Amino acid sequence: MTHPTALPDGNNKTPHDKDYLRRLLAERNQAPANAARIDAAIEQAFVRNVAILVLDMCGFSRITQSHGIIHFLAMIHQMEQAARPAIRGNGGEVIKQEADNLFAVFATPEQALEAAQDTLRALAAMNTVLPPERILNVSAGIGFGPTLVIAHQDLFGPEMNCACKLGEDIASANEILLTAAAYAALPTGRYVCENAHHQISGMDLPAHRFGHCLFERPLNPLGAGTMSPP
Repeated sequence: MTHPTALPDGNNKTPHDKDYLRRLLAERNQAPANAARIDAAIEQAFVRNVAILVLDMCGFSRITQSHGIIHFLAMIHQMEQAARPAIRGNGGEVIKQEADNLFAVFATPEQALEAAQDTLRALAAMNTVLPPERILNVSAGIGFGPTLVIAHQDLFGPEMNCACKLGEDIASANEILLTAAAYAALPTGRYVCENAHHQISGMDLPAHRFGHCLFERPLNPLGAGTMSPP
């Protein structure tokens, strides 16, 4: 199955790396009269309507206190072995990995949701053969909307912020939370989600908790065959 892609292909001649953004921002600061033109250039080069998936490993403080940071780093590596093939298999692209968090973009929220489910299923399969001190759990947040994307480096925007809060601060282990915008863009009749309104950092954050699919999904997550054994 061919998935739509979130970012420009290699034939796009407009640079969208951090150096180009810094040059534009420096020019904007030095020549405020040209702000409108520069803002348009930044939007053309960097702003994409994407779905954002934020995955967060659970249990950092507890595991590092009892088993040490190297043990947890090894667990992060195993989490990536499950998540990266699931993301690629659903048409996504990993933008960055920070500590125990993984950030990816997709063309649609459905792709992001499928990748999150495939990641959870791959981790569940790995957990069947792992000892208790190496059990892998993640929480997930999904947003959707105009986002400033610096290829392979960073993401900025309201939906990115909300996806981070849902995935890192609010969602429990093995839970997938979607912003209102991400949920609204899902195809109808395929997924069951329930309202999950939250308040965090002084802001209201309407969200939806993923429940289950209304169709039969493949038994094996996409890309799982490429994972190395634990």
